[in-house]
Amino acid sequence: MSAIEEIVPKGPIEFSSPARSGGSSLSRFMGLLCSVRLGVTLLVLLGLACFLGMIIMQQNVEGFSNYYFTLTPAQRLVYGKLGFFDIYHSWYFNALLCVLSLNIVLASIDRIPKTWTYVSKPNVAVPVRWLKEQSGSVVMEVQGEREAIASRIKAAMKKDGWKRTALVEKNGKLFVFGQSGVWNRLGAYAVHVALLTIFFGGFLTAQLGTTGQLPLSPGQKTNLISDTVVDLDQVNTVTKQLPFEVAFTDIQQKLIKKEGSISAGNTIDWITRFTIKDDDGIHDAMVQMNRPFDYRGYRFFQSSFTSIGRARNITVRLTPADGGDPQEMTIARDGTSTLADGTKVKFSEFRGNFRIGREDPNEDTSNYPNPAAVLQVTPPNSVPQTAYAFGPQLANIPVAKKPVAGFTYQLVDFEKVSDQHILSVQRDPGSNVVYVGFMMLFLTLVSVFFFSHQRVWAAIEQTSSSSYEVTLGGNTNRNQNAFAEKLKRFINEVGRTNMEAEA
Repeated sequence: MSAIEEIVPKGPIEFSSPARSGGSSLSRFMGLLCSVRLGVTLLVLLGLACFLGMIIMQQNVEGFSNYYFTLTPAQRLVYGKLGFFDIYHSWYFNALLCVLSLNIVLASIDRIPKTWTYVSKPNVAVPVRWLKEQSGSVVMEVQGEREAIASRIKAAMKKDGWKRTALVEKNGKLFVFGQSGVWNRLGAYAVHVALLTIFFGGFLTAQLGTTGQLPLSPGQKTNLISDTVVDLDQVNTVTKQLPFEVAFTDIQQKLIKKEGSISAGNTIDWITRFTIKDDDGIHDAMVQMNRPFDYRGYRFFQSSFTSIGRARNITVRLTPADGGDPQEMTIARDGTSTLADGTKVKFSEFRGNFRIGREDPNEDTSNYPNPAAVLQVTPPNSVPQTAYAFGPQLANIPVAKKPVAGFTYQLVDFEKVSDQHILSVQRDPGSNVVYVGFMMLFLTLVSVFFFSHQRVWAAIEQTSSSSYEVTLGGNTNRNQNAFAEKLKRFINEVGRTNMEAEA
């Protein structure tokens, strides 16, 4: 898979018919393994597999269950049987990576000796006929001493950037050779190393990585995450254990319009605050929509939220039943506030659509049709009593006007928030390796395609006692137009310096 190299012939080329036997089976097999054609084919197949992974939702992506049930039974069976729902962990994807990596290694081993010889031992003395056939080559008559002519040509080469020069005499001709960017010939092997680095990082993640969902409400804690697994036409949920315990302490949702719903279209940001408890102690953490949190190789992302409307805090107006002045208090979720007489008011529960009886856990209350808060009111030296603070929609129902512990309660304001935030937890041991590989790939591709290996020759051949024929020419492996302009300037410079020397 290395770049095609131009080899200057050292003598007449003889053609012979290939042997019909084709060598041993092992030789043919090894030749296939290190062939460019096989490498390109594997890359295309790998690209197709990645394309399938993009158009078919993968099982570890949030919302997969809803996507799965939109498919027909035949699609579920076929996709599950072929492993399309988890294609990056399928056996054939790993096999493609393995064979492609082997192809890259064998291709490099097979071609690098020839490339190294080409780089370390350049052809300085080339056939003059071949040199005249190079694009932009010229032949000029020069008067003077041969060594002086060679010295001026060598100086012109260095001036134009071809600093690696050499002088060789062969068959009565003196050759001056210059080149630059010879390292460009090794760029293909740097690309190979970058690709292998990326593949190795992906392999580490596939074999040692962990992904899962962590849905929690404030006050809840767990050391388990859940993940989706597809077995043919069945979707199952599996749990995985974390090496630490996670406890949500607070969740917050910043809305565009305060009076709107908690839907994603009305939300600027989701904020989740939590603690991580392990053998080293308790550590505070926070995750926002575009700001993940990393701990011990695990990364926490803001993934999604439930559509059950809750309140992060409430503002309640308490009106004395005997007709005194009302007072307002703000209570945080699961928090408690104390009145002047010692009465304690605890924010016990909040419902976005209040009705008598049990709450429907699957109801979408993100629009808060009938918001209400359930309070636990404890007068001094008395038992707790349940009170309800309703919003304007239910402010006139009888239970809203019934005094509890000497007060009636009205919900004045509240900060909207979802019942749960769902974090995506990912352990990706190969991520840093992949990042290094992509950086290497970017730098090597830039160096390979934006720079070039340029070579120029001057063949000095005596035609009379004081006259010499100088043939100038060169070539490059890319950026032909820029090289042609540079070669033209070099030829003009050689002609000018020789004319000045003759004068």
